[in-house]
Amino acid sequence: MTDATVPRLIAQILELPTLDYVVRLALASPFLMSGVVKLFDFTGAMNEVAGLGLKPAGTFAAAVIVTQLGGSLLFLTSRYCWLGAGILAGFTVLATLLAHPFWTFDGPDRGRQTATFFEHLAIVGGLAMAALFVNGRSAPQ
Repeated sequence: MTDATVPRLIAQILELPTLDYVVRLALASPFLMSGVVKLFDFTGAMNEVAGLGLKPAGTFAAAVIVTQLGGSLLFLTSRYCWLGAGILAGFTVLATLLAHPFWTFDGPDRGRQTATFFEHLAIVGGLAMAALFVNGRSAPQ
């Protein structure tokens, strides 16, 4: 790094060869954990998607598992990071619209749903940034 405003220790950390993978693993972790939990508790996964009004529940639950695990694995590769990021971002946008429609809530529930909605939006942004960096685009100067 050539930016003189970045402290040396931080610059050294940012130059670690595996940092990009560790950061992508952190971003993928909610999807990996959710997919694994759903895989081992398929009945719970079906109940979750049925609670969102999605039918047939078994088909949607299976699609969610494949999307979360497959998208995560692609995201963790350098070659297909962009594809995994797109899959996970698209899934997150759809799931967030279905599960956290903050505009339908009132009172304290509206605040919680709004926060969760925008936290998920931040994850979408993080996925996009990771894909940009893995594919050779650097941070703006």
